[in-house]
Amino acid sequence: MTLPRHLFPETMANLKRPLSGNPMPNDQIPQLDDALHAKRQSFDKIPVVDLAPLLDGSDPDKVAGEINWALANAGFMYVKNHGIADTVVDNAFSQTRAFFDLPDAEKMALHVSRSGQTLRGYIEPFGENTDPEKTRDLKECFDLGPESEADCPFFGPNLWPDEARLPGFRGAVYHYHEEMKRLSMTILSGIARSLDLAPDYFEAKLKKPISIQRLLHYPPQTGIVDESIIGIGAHTDYGNLTILAQDDVGGLQVLNRDGQWVEGTPIPGTFVINIGDLLQRLTNDRYLANLHRVVNTSGRERYSIPFFIDADYDAEFAPLASCIDADNPARYEAVTCGAHKYGRFVESYPHLQKIPA
Repeated sequence: MTLPRHLFPETMANLKRPLSGNPMPNDQIPQLDDALHAKRQSFDKIPVVDLAPLLDGSDPDKVAGEINWALANAGFMYVKNHGIADTVVDNAFSQTRAFFDLPDAEKMALHVSRSGQTLRGYIEPFGENTDPEKTRDLKECFDLGPESEADCPFFGPNLWPDEARLPGFRGAVYHYHEEMKRLSMTILSGIARSLDLAPDYFEAKLKKPISIQRLLHYPPQTGIVDESIIGIGAHTDYGNLTILAQDDVGGLQVLNRDGQWVEGTPIPGTFVINIGDLLQRLTNDRYLANLHRVVNTSGRERYSIPFFIDADYDAEFAPLASCIDADNPARYEAVTCGAHKYGRFVESYPHLQKIPA
């Protein structure tokens, strides 16, 4: 259920604030707690990787080397020349804004709890908390995935809004999901090369993969802002690979090796890529599933569209033999993708905690 509005009057009012480039009045300028300040660094601190030589085959080893450095040192990278048309991204963002403009009652009719373990649908502000012991997440979400008859964790039918209310929504966001699925396989082939594996290494693990297309809305925050309520608390992603499209508002922060929060400033024409827990496990910590969070103090609504590609539910992830030696023994036991990911979701979703194991 939606949290009572009287508990967070200013926060909930911000959910419907119109887009605006105007500066905030002085009495609304956020006063950030010291722990929420990000260190502004040049873009090459989160490296930009040009995918063109991988896509056209002209120099895939060059791309693999850049991916290796990025994932070993940052766990994040921007990718450009990725082959996804601007119209695909623009249409998805347009439909994302339209969805979150719907009345609360219409969105709540699509609530994720109605999908059970399938984990599709709408999540209200504070309905999912990624770091629940420290932070409440000021965001609202809509999740969808591959259409399926199955009704088990991560697979099943989507909960779609009424086509008459949002004409074009289903087509635009599902097309985006399919385009991201295609791009993810290209990026995973580059990651495989970066680990001196065959380019098709991941294909055996992704015959019927778990994938989640998420639409996100972060209202702006004003007043005193500390870690108790921010857009999304510090977390690592649970699975394999994430492809993030950002609007121009900013707010993404990534933790560097020195313990400083670095801004993931939006770069037009790029996606932000990061790996999740399973790839860190696969590489025995050679690659980093890095902590990141969102703090939206821009005074504007922030929208983003992350796509999560994981693996088949029963695909096994254990440290690669090439990432194990006498100085770096295996740090992890083998896990299956679905069991690991579902366990992480149970920590964040109250309705899953009520379902018998």
